Amino acid sequence: MSLEQLGIRDPGHVYRNPAQARLVEIAVARGEGVLAQSGALVTDTGERTGRSPQDRFMYRGGRSAQRIRWGGPNQPIDPEDYEHVWRKALDHLGGKDLFVIDGYVGADPDYRIKVRVVTEYAWHALFAQQLFRRPDRSELEGFEPDFHVIGAPTLRMDPARDPSRSEVFVGLDLENNRVVVCGTAYAGEIKKAIFTSGNYIFPNKGALGMHCSANVGPDGDVALFFGLSGTGKTTLSADPERRLIGDDEHGWSDNGVFNFEGGCYAKCIHLSAESEPQIWNAIRFGAVCENVAVDPETREVDYDDASKTENTRAAYPIEFIDGYVPEGRAGHARTIVFLTADAFGVLPPISKLTPEGAAYHFLSGFTSKLAGTEAGLGDEPQATFSTCFGAPFLPLDPAIYAEMLGERIARHGTRVFLVNTGWTGGPFGVGRRMDLEHTRTIVRAALAGALDEVDTRRHPVFNLDVPLSCPGVPDDILDPQSTWDDRDAYEVKAKELARMFSDNFERFEGSVPPEVTKAGPQAV
Repeated sequence: MSLEQLGIRDPGHVYRNPAQARLVEIAVARGEGVLAQSGALVTDTGERTGRSPQDRFMYRGGRSAQRIRWGGPNQPIDPEDYEHVWRKALDHLGGKDLFVIDGYVGADPDYRIKVRVVTEYAWHALFAQQLFRRPDRSELEGFEPDFHVIGAPTLRMDPARDPSRSEVFVGLDLENNRVVVCGTAYAGEIKKAIFTSGNYIFPNKGALGMHCSANVGPDGDVALFFGLSGTGKTTLSADPERRLIGDDEHGWSDNGVFNFEGGCYAKCIHLSAESEPQIWNAIRFGAVCENVAVDPETREVDYDDASKTENTRAAYPIEFIDGYVPEGRAGHARTIVFLTADAFGVLPPISKLTPEGAAYHFLSGFTSKLAGTEAGLGDEPQATFSTCFGAPFLPLDPAIYAEMLGERIARHGTRVFLVNTGWTGGPFGVGRRMDLEHTRTIVRAALAGALDEVDTRRHPVFNLDVPLSCPGVPDDILDPQSTWDDRDAYEVKAKELARMFSDNFERFEGSVPPEVTKAGPQAV
């Protein structure tokens, strides 16, 4: 389908799947960004430095309207209102120079989706080119997309005249396979809109969509890392001792685990070569950095500078990571790690989960949203429960995803752990963030099977099996209460969080087996 057939009248120069170097040249020439000393393109997204969930709407019409779970992040919009914004965006792009990027979502050829992105920014095109899976030249010939994404960041909505809440509008139409993003330059909206779409499409084909990173060990053992933004999915899966399948979005089919994407989108606040060498080395020519501070003379980036946002980001092709898996897919998961950034500072650094406990914590999806990942968040983390560790991106009933994951865990004998990458020794503001090297050591031990036979104790509040020892880690840090100066204060805070777990899980009682409910906190 041509741009004219799509509805874009008289486009200017159209750049179709240009080389990354060409996109960088154009972006710099047009003032969309500057080059850092590392060679990465540095851009500024303006007022919106994170997703705008209150401005995201889903087309309610046709058969998809019967399958989507409405409410919460899935805000409905009537077809005529969606069409109003869609036509307005196409009219806005008319006459402009445009960038067209074709790519795949899904590394497994049995499940992949062909996506076409049309945008007015060269750097958005580079972002899409790096994040989606890149077809080879022969595959681009005659490429016919299954899905269209229209990016119009300079088109501001007017709530007085448009069906929007602000100047931003993000619209998903899962009935007609299209997305429109207006009024925001934050590129993550493109990525997450397509992830949400994949989480609707893939389960219909028998593949589970998952908000997780994935890697594989020398013996072919696949590990999945679930967690919301800022919990460590990218950091912990970028392990030089293992090969990276992907850092954020995956499917799990009868063929095994496969990456949705062809790139990584890493948080880079406080990034250093010492703590995260793989990500540090990946930020080079071809990478895109959002909202990082760069010295105008030396062009050196200060990753500790959060003056624009805590949610600084870097997007780069997965092949920039040493030891990545070119195929983007591997076998079935041997280990699953649920990551949570507990701002209360009361959860153990690692716990072993039973199948019932895995179902409980997957449906709970507890973590703390970190500053800057969404518009409207303050400076302090906020405790939240995000079903399946990705509620904003799940258009179907959570029970569908939970049932599919449970079936796969049972079929493949997958071990499951809950890992706290948040605080210890006290809550946020009093305690300290978990030591990254301790967390890496704990996770490596779990993946290697070194915790399989270790003695555990049952946590009296959270009903978790906590290992008493872990190779390479001091025993005392495994007991969160022992890290607090005031053990009674720990007990109070732990029971406070346990009550939050129980209150949140009430919505699932009656729809899950009693054994799952009993696997959660009991001493409240």
